Amino acid sequence: MNASLAASSMPDGLRALIVSDDVEPVWLNELGGLTIRDGDRYIKWNPLSSGIDLRKEVDRLAWAAPFTVVPRVIEFGSNADAQWMITHALPGESAVSARWRHVPLLCAREIGRGLRILHDALPVAACPFTWSIEDRTNGRHTAASLHAPPDDLLVVCHGDACSPNTLLAHDGSFLGHVDMGSLGVADRWADLAVASMALDWNYEPAFEDEFFAAYGIAPDAERIAFYRDLWNREDELQK
Repeated sequence: MNASLAASSMPDGLRALIVSDDVEPVWLNELGGLTIRDGDRYIKWNPLSSGIDLRKEVDRLAWAAPFTVVPRVIEFGSNADAQWMITHALPGESAVSARWRHVPLLCAREIGRGLRILHDALPVAACPFTWSIEDRTNGRHTAASLHAPPDDLLVVCHGDACSPNTLLAHDGSFLGHVDMGSLGVADRWADLAVASMALDWNYEPAFEDEFFAAYGIAPDAERIAFYRDLWNREDELQK
């Protein structure tokens, strides 16, 4: 995306938040949300029409920050049209950046290692957030009604453990995570199934076995299939 062109087409409310001459568009989602780098800050801007409440991510980042590496929130705000969140930039790059996506073996290993670090670091008993099947389907379905396999191990899941949300340090080692708006307690396979599936979207080859080895677990075909199907059908199951 051309930075100058993107800046000229940004909503007025977003442009008003920019404080640097060094601006780079990072992400445009299908609901109209924008993320930009503004010098050493990141601005995430979502129209209210998106249905995404950024306050959820602000609260989750604040909770997780004492335990693991996540962006520090500088500001949260809203107006009649949108919400925004401004965070300090972490000293690394997304695992799908131009620098890293061409070394898929390294990325698969570090994404797996990073997810294990996250799951080990966040205290389940102290977590006020959940990412259960009931939460994800707006209470319309339960684990029993969807014939979910029994929980393997409850952890605090990332909630969107796709490859772009893992950051790597300058030496290629795992640094931290971003995009934590769905963080909450759930079976670890809810994260593992999606994180491994996302490798196929971003890398060739995907090195899925290396991902699981780096996490320290053997693939569980039943749980992988269930949680991938839940991810793919989540919008449908909320209706």
